[in-house]
Amino acid sequence: MMDIKDQVRTFVLGNFYVADAKTLADDTSLIDQGIVDSTGVLEVIGFIETTFGVTVADEEMLPDNLDSIGQITAFVQRKQTTAK
Repeated sequence: MMDIKDQVRTFVLGNFYVADAKTLADDTSLIDQGIVDSTGVLEVIGFIETTFGVTVADEEMLPDNLDSIGQITAFVQRKQTTAK
């Protein structure tokens, strides 16, 4: 079974254009690099909610939570911890 970070990376690479997957670091800004746009953020949120069973509240839809693979992973981990 893949861990959260691997699942997020697989989703991003499978659903968005990434010129060179090998250069996509965990802290690469998905928004600044043009990988994810505003519609893409909604796709990421849908993926998070469906895959990990957590709800993303409106006030949580921030770049601090959703702008990189590392930030998405940390956000999901926090949500899963508080949901228990």
